[in-house]
Amino acid sequence: MRLAVGVDHAGFPLKDIVLNLLKARGHDSTDFGTHDTESVDYPDYAKAVAEAVVSGDADRGIILCGSGVGACIAANKVPGVRAGTCHDTYSAHQGVEHDDMNVLCLGARIIGSELAKDIVISFLNASFSGEARHRRRLGKVEAIERTYSSK
Repeated sequence: MRLAVGVDHAGFPLKDIVLNLLKARGHDSTDFGTHDTESVDYPDYAKAVAEAVVSGDADRGIILCGSGVGACIAANKVPGVRAGTCHDTYSAHQGVEHDDMNVLCLGARIIGSELAKDIVISFLNASFSGEARHRRRLGKVEAIERTYSSK
């Protein structure tokens, strides 16, 4: 799988852990930065990851910031992105299976490295179920997005 990874300064401490995990599991990843703990603005990195996913340059994205919330909000502004903040493995796989989540957001100030790895693995191992009820609900989400994207 091709993954886009972006972090702000607060997410930086987990970046290499996530990138090394992806490499060890045979995934290709693109590192959109940041590259140190100097203060930066999370929307810049969320946007880069989101655009890589919707353009098809990446199959999925992973964004790390302090709480995961800000990056998630920013990423979801890009039409076609379905980002979720997950701090447990259930949400990470369920978000993909039921909601076709394509960007995982993690809070590096909330979770530790071992839990982060478990969550990333759950996200990567999951597939959208394609069940009728989930396709129907996803269609309604996409209709909302189209309504407000055209304004």
